[in-house]
Amino acid sequence: MKINNVGVNAVNPYKRQAQKLDAAEQTKKQAADQLQISSVAKELQSSSFATERAERIQQLKVDIESGNYKVDAKQVAGDLLAFYRK
Repeated sequence: MKINNVGVNAVNPYKRQAQKLDAAEQTKKQAADQLQISSVAKELQSSSFATERAERIQQLKVDIESGNYKVDAKQVAGDLLAFYRK
């Protein structure tokens, strides 16, 4: 006895999921992230602030390692209060 596939649709349960994944990939390709840096930010990057900051950080590291760095507790407490009262 032979059985024919008359009127039976081929059912693939994974086809719908694959179509959703393909659609999601296409939207990702269309909505790529972009980064634009303004001319002001570029000027700030190339300015002397970076070198001055690096020198200051290096000096702080040396002071901390040698034990010469002193923390003013009153100033720290005052700054914390000012920050949280804003």
